[in-house]
Amino acid sequence: MLSDKQIRILKAILSRRMLVALIMGFASGLPLLLTKGVLQAWMNSEGIDLALIGLTNLLALPYSIKFLWAPFFDRYTLSFLGRRRGWLLITQTALMVSIALMGMCNPKSAPLMLVIAALMVTFFSASQDIVVDAYRREDLADEELGFGSALYVLGYRIGMLLSSGGGLIMADYLSFKTAYLIIAACMLPAVVTSLLTPEPPVTEKPSSLKEAIINPLTEYFSRKGAYWMLAFILMYKIGDIMASNITTPFYMDIGFSLTEIGTITKLLGFWAVIAGASIGGVIMLRLGIHRSLWVFGVLQALSTAGFAVLATMGHSIPALAVVIGFENLSGGMGTAAFMAFMASITNKKFTATQYALLTSFMAFGRDILSAPTGYIAKSIGWEYFFIACTLIAIPGMLLLLKFAPWKSGEGNTDRQ
Repeated sequence: MLSDKQIRILKAILSRRMLVALIMGFASGLPLLLTKGVLQAWMNSEGIDLALIGLTNLLALPYSIKFLWAPFFDRYTLSFLGRRRGWLLITQTALMVSIALMGMCNPKSAPLMLVIAALMVTFFSASQDIVVDAYRREDLADEELGFGSALYVLGYRIGMLLSSGGGLIMADYLSFKTAYLIIAACMLPAVVTSLLTPEPPVTEKPSSLKEAIINPLTEYFSRKGAYWMLAFILMYKIGDIMASNITTPFYMDIGFSLTEIGTITKLLGFWAVIAGASIGGVIMLRLGIHRSLWVFGVLQALSTAGFAVLATMGHSIPALAVVIGFENLSGGMGTAAFMAFMASITNKKFTATQYALLTSFMAFGRDILSAPTGYIAKSIGWEYFFIACTLIAIPGMLLLLKFAPWKSGEGNTDRQ
């Protein structure tokens, strides 16, 4: 016989809300690499100059500044489907059209049109992310945020795999144009989901655009420990991020071939992340978000230390597989818990804006603070670099004592 808690967990796992989180994660991950790896492969096959191909990384700018227009989605409600579902339908339909438009362009004969279409993809993709994050926060109960975020990460990774690996395979056998058109059609399940899923119940919203812009900031910074909370968001995964951002040169330096790196990191790593997100989601249902942050934080630090061990061992396929598998497993757990935590501290009146602000601040650590990793590794060597990345996790873990003491269960975020 199942206990009452086990029955509640099973019902939560099998609920409509979790299926929506999975599908919306897939829709968010699907467009991400269409303007990066897939586009770069297409341009390279058409003989475009490598310097111009490198500039395509600038197309990702909307993901970093999406907080600028997030208040618009908090303030305005469309006359159909509701505050979140209406914008979901608009952004997903526009995204589907933009992806198809990219496929209709040619990097050689119409490069400007292709760039415009790619910018449309990243803009509408970032906009979809804003609304999806807000919908997930408002649709899931607080105790469901952990597993819901895990399923979102799972769907996100599947979407990325389909668009990157699947897109390249389709382009090899068919054409890039056909691949983009097929991937555009893959947005249809998300469109159907937006039409069928209910609008989350939210009792109030900003009464003006000014309120939607200013009040999320004033509300957040009026909380006790608001700045320490930002420090935690910056520090919790910084060691893990710094280490993972420069692993490919590390693998090559200690003697692994590109085939060995690609096979193990992409295939084993992908499934390990999926396993980590899935297992992490179940653990969060049992332990809660904050206790899970403790467990997953320790696992993340240990996985980073694994790179230091690999640096001393040198070329060893079994060791590489263990290190990559463990790092991706713990990383999937930590990411799911971290996303759930950020969602849990947003005010539902300003969900879209506050969550966009928090994720943008997290991106600062990913993109800016981790930029000098190559210089640091060159200066002190790989082994000491990864040891330093492991130790950098300590401040973030110590901040858990303030925001998520283990004995208190779900801690104190002072969100009210």
